[in-house]
Amino acid sequence: MKPQSLRRAEILPVTEEHLPALAELAGVIWRQHYPGIISPTQIDYMLARMYSPDALREEIRAKGIRFVQLLVEGRFVGFASYGSTPEPGVMKLHKCYLLPEMHGRGLGSLLLQHCERETRKLGARRLVLAVNKHNTKAVAAYQRNGFTVAESVITDFGSGFVMDDFIMAKDLA
Repeated sequence: MKPQSLRRAEILPVTEEHLPALAELAGVIWRQHYPGIISPTQIDYMLARMYSPDALREEIRAKGIRFVQLLVEGRFVGFASYGSTPEPGVMKLHKCYLLPEMHGRGLGSLLLQHCERETRKLGARRLVLAVNKHNTKAVAAYQRNGFTVAESVITDFGSGFVMDDFIMAKDLA
């Protein structure tokens, strides 16, 4: 039997009209989750670069990235996005976020499994993602869902900031 929160969860596509709410939710999640992992200045910088409605709209329109929203009892509590990569058969999970108060209920796994099914329908044989090396909760959650660390990378993000990430992967076959 599914826990109560899973029975009341639904995953729906995000349209451009949802982008302001998604940007707002991202700000709430990042400001609750990332202190201690990255600096408050980097949090603000990355939110401005990656989560403005215009940046999100660009991902949808120009890059073909698909977004979904997770609702529990009608409340917007999480989201994910995924899209193709230059490598045939490989898709990337760009974003997968859930309000910290909703952690531990199976909702993150539900969202992740939805993205796996959808990318498989699009022809993916492998799903990859990048996660901050110091985001131990997320790394553990991905590992519980069958992802393994494929490599370690440091990427310049501009203005003196870097992303110190693990690239994790899961075969979908």
